[in-house]
Amino acid sequence: MKVLDKTISQLTIPTPFAVGDVHVYLLKGDTLSLIDAGVKTKEAWEALKTQLNKLGYAPNDVEQIILTHHHPDHIGLIEAFPRAEAIIAHQNVNLWLTQDETFFTQYEQFFQQFFVACGVPEELMPSSHELRGTLQFAGKGQLTDTLDEGDTLPGHDDWQVIETKGHAQSHLSFLRENDGAFIGGDHLLHHISPNPLLEAPIGNDVMRPKPMLQYRANLSKCQSLDIQTVYPGHGDIFSDVNEIIPIRLQKQEQRANKVHQLLLENAQTPFDLCEQIFPKQYENQLSLTMSETIGQLDYLEDEGLVTKTLKGGIYVYDAK
Repeated sequence: MKVLDKTISQLTIPTPFAVGDVHVYLLKGDTLSLIDAGVKTKEAWEALKTQLNKLGYAPNDVEQIILTHHHPDHIGLIEAFPRAEAIIAHQNVNLWLTQDETFFTQYEQFFQQFFVACGVPEELMPSSHELRGTLQFAGKGQLTDTLDEGDTLPGHDDWQVIETKGHAQSHLSFLRENDGAFIGGDHLLHHISPNPLLEAPIGNDVMRPKPMLQYRANLSKCQSLDIQTVYPGHGDIFSDVNEIIPIRLQKQEQRANKVHQLLLENAQTPFDLCEQIFPKQYENQLSLTMSETIGQLDYLEDEGLVTKTLKGGIYVYDAK
C-alpha cells in the first residue's frame, strides 16, 4: 500500500496469475472511488480489506468502482462493495461483467474458425474451458454508466478518460492534466510489454480488431499527453515515459522483423510462424503466442511488407 498524494492511494493485491500482484487505486474526490477491483479470491479480498483499513476506510465506504478494462484481475471484487451503486467503464466491459452467453458463444466460434484459418491443428484447438477458464476469478455485475475518450471521471473532474485499446478492447486510462498523473491499467507497464491480445469482433463489427496496431497507435498518443507519472496495474510506479515508449515500439518492430526474415525464406501460415517464434510455449500457451504472432503479421501487413492469401481455407503470408 502506498499513499501517493492526498487524493490517491495504491493498494496491491495478490493474484493467482503469472503476472503476479495487481494494483488498484483508491481515489478521493466528490466521490470515494476504487479504480479496478483485483481478482476474486479470498486472499485478494483479505489484502484489499486490510489495506483499506490502514487508510481509515472499510469496503462499505467505497461509493463507486471505475474499471480500466475487463480482465479478471481487474474486475474480480466488484460485488464486494455494498455502497458502490455505480460501476463505470468502457461499454465493452459489460459483456464480460454480465457474462453474456450469446457473446461468449460467438467469441468461441470466432476463435475456432480463425485458428483453423491460421493453420492451427485440431489437437491444439482451445476448448471452451480454456476460453472461459479465468471467469471464476471475475466478478459479475452490470455497468451503470460508460466512459469514452475525452470524458471526465464522475466525482473527479480533474481526471480525463483516454482510450488505450490494444491489450484489451475495453481498455481505458485516466490522466490528471494538472500534474501529468496517469492511471494506466495494463497499457503502460515499466518492467514488461503488455500483450496486445486477440479478441473476437464485437456487436455488428465484421472485421476482427487488430490489437497490435491499436496498441502502437495508443502508445504514440501517450507520447503527446505530457505524462509525468504512471500509476500502473502491475509493477513499479514510473516517470520515464518518454524513454519507455520508444523502447516498446522499437522492440516490437524488432520482433516483427524476425517474422519478416522467416517469410523471406518461404511463405508460411500464422501457425507455422508461431511454432518457430515460440517453440517452447506455443503448445501450452496457444492463444497468447498466436496473439503475438498475428500482431506481428498485422503490423507487417500494415507496413506493406507482406501479402496474405487464402489457400484451401488457410491464410498464407509471403514477404514482398
